[in-house]
Amino acid sequence: MRASLIQIAVNEDESVDSRRQRVAALVRQQSGADLVVLPELWTTGAFAYEEFGREAEPLEGPTYEVMAKAASDAGVWLHAGSIPERDPDGPLYNTSLIFSPSGELAAAYRKIHRFGFDKGEAVLMGAGRDPVTVRLPGTTLGVATCYDLRFPELFRSLVDAGAETLVIPAGWPERRRAHWTLLAQARAVENQAFVLACGTAGTHAGVPQAGHSIVVDPWGEVLAEAGPDEQILSVDFDPAKVATTREQFPALKDRVLGLEPPRR
Repeated sequence: MRASLIQIAVNEDESVDSRRQRVAALVRQQSGADLVVLPELWTTGAFAYEEFGREAEPLEGPTYEVMAKAASDAGVWLHAGSIPERDPDGPLYNTSLIFSPSGELAAAYRKIHRFGFDKGEAVLMGAGRDPVTVRLPGTTLGVATCYDLRFPELFRSLVDAGAETLVIPAGWPERRRAHWTLLAQARAVENQAFVLACGTAGTHAGVPQAGHSIVVDPWGEVLAEAGPDEQILSVDFDPAKVATTREQFPALKDRVLGLEPPRR
């Protein structure tokens, strides 16, 4: 399977609509890939809190339309990163969109863990409740977003639901880049799964972004890693390695905590 992670630079001088069109063109260029992944909140910038309300859109809004068409044109599975979603009956959400190669919406995931410590995203957006997996030919994706990476229990629930490849779009800051790499490898090792973590480049509201999108195999080996600037990180990986790893080193079978108690 070939995955392409598009590490988008968010430039405050570029309009949101111009960025949508530019990113759609980049997606179309990945027509030989099986899966394309975009970062978190790439339309606005993950730290541009004042833009969330102004640029929020319904689920099937302009980003949905442009990305659905790009996925269909390229014939790829597309994790279109996340958008500030405006629910007509509720708050804003940090919502990821996943499209099939026909351009159909395969899944939407509302970010469960909101960043900000009672500021920013934590107060401006509602929290999702439901873990999401998506079945692709050859692998099952488990979906998480940025700050979710710090909460291993979410990834356990994704693995329990059948996830073999964990996909994590993010807007991760440069000052905590060491955590980004460490946690991506930890989630891969402890869940014996591939991790595809796609970050942003550039600066969001004065916050330099880490970049360094990364692909990690089930043994924790880094298969590919980007630099700090906008680029496309493409990697070939074998989803069958998940089953092989879990058979050769069946640590997941020894889990005790977090499992349902036996029925009497």
